[in-house]
Amino acid sequence: MNVKRMGRPGAVRKKSKGKSVGTGGHGRQALEGKGPTPKAEDRPYHKAYKAKQLRERAAAKRPQKPQRPSGPVQSDAELVTGRNSVLEALRTKIPATTLYIAARTEFDDRVKEILGIATGRGIPVLEVMRAEMDRMVTRDTVHQGVVLKVPEYQYSHPLDVLERAFEKSETPLLAILDGVTDPRNLGAIIRSVAAFGGHGVIVPQRRAAGVTAAAWKTSAGAAARCPVAKATNLTRTIKDLQAQGVFVVGLDGGGDVPLPGLPLADRPLAIVVGNEGSGLSRLVAQQCDAIVSIPISAATESLNAGIAASVACYEIARLRAERG
Repeated sequence: MNVKRMGRPGAVRKKSKGKSVGTGGHGRQALEGKGPTPKAEDRPYHKAYKAKQLRERAAAKRPQKPQRPSGPVQSDAELVTGRNSVLEALRTKIPATTLYIAARTEFDDRVKEILGIATGRGIPVLEVMRAEMDRMVTRDTVHQGVVLKVPEYQYSHPLDVLERAFEKSETPLLAILDGVTDPRNLGAIIRSVAAFGGHGVIVPQRRAAGVTAAAWKTSAGAAARCPVAKATNLTRTIKDLQAQGVFVVGLDGGGDVPLPGLPLADRPLAIVVGNEGSGLSRLVAQQCDAIVSIPISAATESLNAGIAASVACYEIARLRAERG
């Protein structure tokens, strides 16, 4: 007896030609389920979710606390230190922003005048502990219990400095710094130019000292009344000055024109002071109308840049007064 094997009721067996199509992973997904159950606070219909929303809205309304900087605070301001420098800066109406006085500072006549000017101009005066003031300034700075915060120095244009001298009907006297990198030398030169009737100082835009707090300090406040200009290209600036009738002389120990009795002293004049180590650069020296030397003892190799500029400014001022 032949018996036919019956398949499962309702089962359909299909015969297919070619490659069969897979399920696309539906079977795997069914086995894996829907993933972990979300936290209660992440389920919109749970009371924990509503509590979380209330907390977030309340936090958004609270004022945020300022964060402490992780490193030193960067600022465009400069700190003028020392009683003479601060007093001179205030006398010349530098736009200062804050005056700091160390606690228990002895009030001499200078400090009294400093406070009087600052109060009259409405400059905020803050008393700080001496240890805090010590941290404000550089390690080698002597602040004498007085620090003035001033905006970043505003440099002039070289030709504007010259123009102001002509407007005063005075014979211009300028100092040009060829790569002087020590801000204390810059400050000393500013002070000398101001002391001997000069009209300004010109510094290169790159690879040279600028008017920093150290320069302010050394200038004893003279930077407030003696303008400092920046030159993008020093040799180009020298040519521009010469085109305006200014004679340019460089200071160098090997110069062939002695400083005493300088024939050009009563003319519009610019003195070029070279780098502390290498002196005048070749291009600048070639552009000068004369190279001037300061006679010194054979036992002395050379003069500091600041001292050389001071001697030259003094001799020129003396010759001008002598020649009327």
